[in-house]
Amino acid sequence: MANQNIIAKKKEVVEEITNRVKEAASTVLFEYQGLTVTETMELRRKLRESGSDYKVYKNTLVKRAMDSLNIDMGDELNGPKAVAFGTDAIAPIKVLGKFAKEHPALVVKIGYVDGNVADEKTLAQLATIPSRDELLTMFAAGLLEQVKNVAICLDLHSQKLN
Repeated sequence: MANQNIIAKKKEVVEEITNRVKEAASTVLFEYQGLTVTETMELRRKLRESGSDYKVYKNTLVKRAMDSLNIDMGDELNGPKAVAFGTDAIAPIKVLGKFAKEHPALVVKIGYVDGNVADEKTLAQLATIPSRDELLTMFAAGLLEQVKNVAICLDLHSQKLN
């Protein structure tokens, strides 16, 4: 029979995973085998810069946590996987997508983004979306363009009146 201390520690880990998934805007599972220690440290640094982090858990514990949240990851919890958590829904996906292009050993498999399970194809599409700051900049530039056009029209109209 299993030791009660081991069972208690596993329950703590399942609870930790469950809480991190609940708090995160996105959770992404990826394969990391073949990455060197330096590459792994670089990935961790880039994820932290984006407000994200990752951790390697046992698949059975991740599966229990996902099942408790009624999230179906299908057969993706086979083989060694790491789990990235992000407070921004797109940030970890963008970092992992860019890193995977540079390092083919990293393979993004499946994710849970804003309450929906996202497959590899969906995650690849999300990785191409500009960041929140870039989108806000584009929006502000669009608004400023309209204000500029109104100012030009008013100026031309005032010159015509004179």
